Amino acid sequence: MTQRHDGPTDLPEESPADPETDAAETDAATPSSITDEAGGEGDETSDGEQKPRRGALRSFLHECVIVLVAALALSLIIKTFLAQAFYIPSISMEDTLLVGDRLVVSKLTPGPFELERGDIVVFLDPGGWLDNPESEPLNPVEQVLTWIGILPEHADEHLIKRIIGVAGDHVVCCNEAGQITVNGAAIDEPYVIDGAAPSNDPFDVVVPEGHLWVMGDNRPRSADSRYNAASVGGGFVPIRNVVGTAFVIIWPLDSITWLSNPEETFADVPDPS
Repeated sequence: MTQRHDGPTDLPEESPADPETDAAETDAATPSSITDEAGGEGDETSDGEQKPRRGALRSFLHECVIVLVAALALSLIIKTFLAQAFYIPSISMEDTLLVGDRLVVSKLTPGPFELERGDIVVFLDPGGWLDNPESEPLNPVEQVLTWIGILPEHADEHLIKRIIGVAGDHVVCCNEAGQITVNGAAIDEPYVIDGAAPSNDPFDVVVPEGHLWVMGDNRPRSADSRYNAASVGGGFVPIRNVVGTAFVIIWPLDSITWLSNPEETFADVPDPS
């Protein structure tokens, strides 16, 4: 068993002393030692317990701050380079996307991965596409959380549509069956809202290099490439304006859905000549 010492353990050697003197000193010291253990030393122990507790609290708060800062930094990095959340404010992509849906957009496309026909893309207004009244301004906290990426972006300056034609594609509406053709191949579009025609307005375009031809799934209610021929860029979306491709609906919880590319729709489309 380890002995408890009230003083330093390395003591200098003492010269031989008279036993009676030692006994007297021992008797005199004994009550003092008991008092210290019951009183004075007990107070020191209490202070000693409080100091570690205060130290533990400071350490805990310090770790919480580090975790919070790291989480915010990670969220900002993810928003900047990997993914970003958006809020759907309009009906132009129904029934694929509904008003109030929150979705996540991958910023790896365009980038390491190329845009493809059928992708749902979020992009900045090329100029003149949006004519929405300004939304209610965000408070400072909401602005910070949106900038970091914790809150989804509102689409005040963004649009979301589906890619129908990429650079070089010849996109035409419509053939005798009422279908849109891409490079001469008719496409069957299961994502178009029920009861709607692929387009009620004819068009015949060749997509310029570095641009896209996009359309909403709710064709009668989507102000997309068809309706912006007189706008800057002639209705084509510059690829540099694309924020990313939508790949999952995350809210509401009962509507969580992966947004896959309908590859079969464009499977028979040849490369542009």
